[in-house]
Order: sequence, then structure tokens, then C-alpha cells
Amino acid sequence: MTEITAALVKELREATSAGMLDCKKALVETNGNFEEAVDWLRKKGLATAAKKASRIAAEGLVSIYVEGNKGAIAEVNSETDFVAKNEIFQEYVADAAKVALMAAGEVCDMKTFHCPKCNKTFEERLTDMIAKIGENMNLRRAAMIQVNEGVVASYLHNCCGENIGKIGVLVALESKADKAKLLELGKHIAMHIAASAPIALNIASVDPAAVEHEKSIFAEQAKASGKPENIIEKMVEGRVRKFYDEVVLEEQAYIMDPDKKVKQVIADAEKELGAEIKLTNYVRFKLGEGLQKKEEDFAAEVAAQLKK
Repeated sequence: MTEITAALVKELREATSAGMLDCKKALVETNGNFEEAVDWLRKKGLATAAKKASRIAAEGLVSIYVEGNKGAIAEVNSETDFVAKNEIFQEYVADAAKVALMAAGEVCDMKTFHCPKCNKTFEERLTDMIAKIGENMNLRRAAMIQVNEGVVASYLHNCCGENIGKIGVLVALESKADKAKLLELGKHIAMHIAASAPIALNIASVDPAAVEHEKSIFAEQAKASGKPENIIEKMVEGRVRKFYDEVVLEEQAYIMDPDKKVKQVIADAEKELGAEIKLTNYVRFKLGEGLQKKEEDFAAEVAAQLKK
């Protein structure tokens, strides 16, 4: 019998995309024969994920879970919107945010989390789901934020179930103010973030490289106008201020009252609630952002599903 080493289990896992424990069991059942172990996994329906791993998964869902002074968000992708409506998939996505809270938003730790629902790791549960549903899926990303004193508020856009949707936002407000009022404020700010997609919390947190990039573009545009150098400098300064107003959360015009910036809305709330309020963090996940989506019409998608 071939010795079943960790390296052999890892090799089988890489070849089949099956779960680590399933790979080890396959090798035990086949006395360490690698090819037979592959066949064993295929017969069990656990190696089907390997053929699907190269397919683009840009659909899916985002989930949120808030408990106490912490909140977590996770994104799980699928190939089609049909699978996103599957109850098994939706349950997994909802659980993903709960696991993210326990794993501090670290995807690697989430994957190794032992799931009591199936007595397997969270990653192995995903592999089983891929084999059962027949589509590539991916636990793409997660994050967790918390406050020392105050609230973590949340908002989900395009909800399709409890704590699951297409755009998710978490907002951290540090304050001694009434929590119910803070949650209301936080939810409204989260709704603003969902719609306005800021790239930074405040001016200080904007990536300097991004600012320099914008400045270089603005400078070239200003030079093309033929203005004097001193005028060009003022034009660039004005464009940079406008850039901040567009992409920095605190500087953005509040979507529910465009005459005020978000930082002014918070300042007004401080006066009303009689306590300092600090917007310390936020997270925004939009489903599939940054992923190349497969171009396929609705009819073709239906036909593909009927063939499975």
C-alpha cells in the first residue's frame, strides 16, 4: 500500500478540486492508488468541480451579518443567476457572512472553518454544492468591521432573502449616542454608499497614487487650453477638489439631501443627539464588480440549464 502523505492528498486535491478530507478518504479506499482515487471521487460526484473551475463565476449573492458591535459581509459567486435563486446556494451565502464574522473576514480561515451542518469544512461544503448543482462557484471575498462603542449598521440592495442581496454595505459609527438613532443614521449612510460608491472614507485615506494620476490628467487637459502656468495650477487644484467631492465619502453630496455633504449630515446628527459621532469605517460589496461576466442571452441561459 502506498503511503498516504499530505503531499499526495494535496496533489489529488489539485487534480480534482475535491475537498481535502474527501481526497484523503479516496486514497484510503483505493490503498493509495492515485488514478483509482480520481475515479473514486468521480463516481461519488466529488471531482466534477475540477471541470467547472475554469468557468467564469460572476453572478451570485452578497450576504451581511451583524452581531453586537461587529458586522461581516461576504460575496459568493456562481455562473448564472439561476443558481443564485437556488435555496441551497442562498443558505450557503447567508452562512458565509456568519462564518466571516467568526473568521474576522479572512477567506482562508473561512474555508477551513468546520461547518456543523455537514461535518465538513466550509470549503468542502462548497465543493459538495458545486458537484450537486453542477456549476462553478467561488467564495470570493469577505470583510469584517467593528466598533468599540456605537453601532455597525447595514444595508442590502436588491434583497432576495434574509440578509442576502446584490449590493451590501456596512457602516461603523463610534458614538455614545442612542443606538436606535445611530442605527437609523448608519442605515441611511449605508444606502448613500450603496448608490454613490465612494472609494475612500476621507481625503486623508485616498491613495496618493490615485491623486497624482488624476492631477497628471487634469494638468494635461489644462495645458491644452493654452492658459498661463499660474492659471493652470489653480485649474488643477479646482479639479482635484471636485475629484474629492465625487469619490470621498465624507465629501460627497448626501444623496438624501444634496445640499449637504455627508460630513455635515453627521455633524447635524451630533447636535441633535448630543454626542460625538465618528464614521470610522465602511465596506461596500457590489456583486461581480471587477469580474468579467460571460456574455450570454437569457434564452441561451435557459437552454443551458435544461441540458443539465
